[in-house]
Amino acid sequence: MHLIIGFSLLKDSFGRVINYVRIAVTDRCNLRCFYCMPEHGNIWLNRSDLLSYEEILRLTNILGRLGVQKVKITGGEPFVRKDLMPFLSELTQIQGISNVGITTNGVFTEQHLDGLQKMGINSINLSLDTLDKARFHEITLRDEFDAVFSTYKALIDKDFKVKVNCVVMEQKNIADIIPMVELTRHSNVSIRFIEEMPFNGGKEHYEHLEWNHTKILKHIEDHFGAVTPLPFEPSSTSYNFKIAGFKGSFGIIAAYSRTFCGTCNRIRITPQGQLKTCLYDSGALDVRALLRDGSTDEIISIAIQQAVGKKAKDGIVAENTRHNHPVHESMATIGG
Repeated sequence: MHLIIGFSLLKDSFGRVINYVRIAVTDRCNLRCFYCMPEHGNIWLNRSDLLSYEEILRLTNILGRLGVQKVKITGGEPFVRKDLMPFLSELTQIQGISNVGITTNGVFTEQHLDGLQKMGINSINLSLDTLDKARFHEITLRDEFDAVFSTYKALIDKDFKVKVNCVVMEQKNIADIIPMVELTRHSNVSIRFIEEMPFNGGKEHYEHLEWNHTKILKHIEDHFGAVTPLPFEPSSTSYNFKIAGFKGSFGIIAAYSRTFCGTCNRIRITPQGQLKTCLYDSGALDVRALLRDGSTDEIISIAIQQAVGKKAKDGIVAENTRHNHPVHESMATIGG
């Protein structure tokens, strides 16, 4: 099978080109954010159940030949997995992959920033839901705010492209919305407010989301006045805005409302090697099995193309295909 670098061979039935993959390298995390996993954590996968670094590199090579250009490494928390940096160095060398980024909670990240820059990784998504140390402990059940905020300051000082992901949670961190936006006054940072989703590992979730994208925006405008919408970028998950005179910007991700699905360009690989064509689906392809049963790159490529071809129109449709399996798995088992 001859694959042409730079030409996408991944396209769904709605004509959307898939050129972005989020790969979770672990399900483990050193924090216990209540919206992401149960209080006492998940039952962790055995090491043999995780994709090995060698398998991830092989899979990424295949995806690169299929036209995927952007890779985001996620978890769990990526930096809790041993030997992540040597793996990332190899990942950045894969032909066809032009953009590698990381989503991290920042606890162990600061010590690696110089190394990341040397290998060309300049894009970091930092998960930070509050600027208040006590609330941080309440949300994460860990006393790690100082380490995370130190990472944030180092990222800004070293001129990383920084997006701060803040999940908006009723009765938890509403008071942090305005202070988070204030971070954009003097720093070229993007603060992204994310609607809370049902991926918390529990059996129950709200039937109605009070703090949705429209209410978040109104709350910000009530404080700062009218804000300027930025041009909507193709395949963006966020609606982005700027306040006059502020150096950075903020965005809102309607992750529960799912208003951005029409231009989706991404797929996900879970820590256990399941390909998900939508965050809300129950898994489209067991890539791990293919990687381990002797399948050739050609067979794996065809299987991925077929799975992507069946990608749901949007997250609502994807969730409805789950039938009697409602959404409640932990985000750490999916890949953030």
